[in-house]
Amino acid sequence: GEGGDSIDIFTTRPDTLWGATFMVMSPEHPLVEKIVTAENAQAVSEYKAQAANQTDIQREARDKEKTGVFTGGYAINPVNEERIPIWVADYVLMSYGTGAIMAVPAHDERDFEFARKFGLKVIAVIQPEGMELNGNTMTEAYAGEGFMINSGQFNGTRATNDKGVKNPAIKAVIEHLEKQGIGK
Repeated sequence: GEGGDSIDIFTTRPDTLWGATFMVMSPEHPLVEKIVTAENAQAVSEYKAQAANQTDIQREARDKEKTGVFTGGYAINPVNEERIPIWVADYVLMSYGTGAIMAVPAHDERDFEFARKFGLKVIAVIQPEGMELNGNTMTEAYAGEGFMINSGQFNGTRATNDKGVKNPAIKAVIEHLEKQGIGK
């Protein structure tokens, strides 16, 4: 976060880091109390109480209306130094991964629904061949193959549906993150 705390996240898609326009923390995440601003404290506290009354299965339901509150805090995206808002939402569970996600709305349906509901920025970073994706006009997340765009030095790198380092885009970005010491 901006306060100097490092927030660990796990992602299967490091090649989409440039499209991370906000972060979402589980209501139970220990850093929430540290990053919440005075003016957002009451809303966050009420939201946490409401989330505590639901089961993980209820919270993760795909068809459930997205809910969340802004903490007032920001994180710095390490690949482009962009300041991104940190939200609390019950679809992120403390028991899954690190309890915090980078949200890439252009390429993840749950993040897309959340971004559209709360007016958050959508930036396409994987573009299918022969098609122009525009984050402002997209009507759904795009999860297919293509080429990296809006991703600095990686623009034009092929992104396939292969998992892990078999995907050229993922392999290139992991090597870069490790070299920079900002990921592994």
